[in-house]
Amino acid sequence: MPLLEVRDLAVRYPVRTPLFHRQRYLYAVNGVSFTLDRGETLGLVGESGCGKSTLGKTLVKLETPYRGEITLAGEDLLHARGARLRKLRQKFQMIFQDPYGSLNPRLTVFSTLDEVLSLHFPERREARRERAAALLDQVGMTADALDRYPHQFSGGQRQRIGIARALAAGPEFIVADEPVSALDVSVQAAIVNLLRDIQRQSGTAFLFIAHDLAVVEHISDRIMVMYLGSAVELGRADRVTAAPRHPYTAALLDAVPTPDRRKRHTPGLTGDVPSPLAPPPGCPFHPRCPFAGPECRRVKPPLAVVPGDAERLCACWHPLS
Repeated sequence: MPLLEVRDLAVRYPVRTPLFHRQRYLYAVNGVSFTLDRGETLGLVGESGCGKSTLGKTLVKLETPYRGEITLAGEDLLHARGARLRKLRQKFQMIFQDPYGSLNPRLTVFSTLDEVLSLHFPERREARRERAAALLDQVGMTADALDRYPHQFSGGQRQRIGIARALAAGPEFIVADEPVSALDVSVQAAIVNLLRDIQRQSGTAFLFIAHDLAVVEHISDRIMVMYLGSAVELGRADRVTAAPRHPYTAALLDAVPTPDRRKRHTPGLTGDVPSPLAPPPGCPFHPRCPFAGPECRRVKPPLAVVPGDAERLCACWHPLS
């Protein structure tokens, strides 16, 4: 049984409309379904504005979906309220993108961690301080950081503190929302390797959100690609990056600057991303797709198993071979 199951999840926001006009909505996430196993890392990639962060925030109850189902460890997460939700929150946490804005500048590192520890581990302060020191050691920092403030640390160190905070409750599932995009390139690899080590030690499952396919390929077991709020491809990380089946995935790979790129997967993209306020009929990618046919302009393809590749899901009427 998967740790996390998401079915037909949709998140929409009302758009200001003139008086007496029909209410319009912007769908940031539109009908996304997937599963996540225990100890697995699912990489989530796509261009800015495709709905990645909104999906991640919805999974940790920071956004309210319009429809869909979210089940975590067999529990209905979507409709959990009150004491039941407080108990479930111990099972899921989030690592935020901005290591400078995600920490309260007025709190010491211990106070930041103790906000979580005191909620889930009602024990003596000395015992909680020992737990906090152990968390810092787990993320490669020393206990003398406990009484210091965020401004006294570098960006990489702040992100390590953010990771320690996410680990404080002992979660089974963590959403990592572009955790390295705001860091120097020299620090990114260290943080990615740290997350991999944590997963090996604790068995925590990750939804790793990023726009850099090279980073996602390095850390993920599977990759899901989103475009305009919808999932367009899902499969094993090595297979998705080696042989993309959706033209959009191929275009993302072609955009990655690698010295050994011998050939392009697609003729290249044309045009801009359509407005989510007025998505095109049929396949949302068809206005930019070099392989679009008449059916692509009429009917949206479902995310379905690719013939001959049982481990790959692709939302395309003409998947690449």
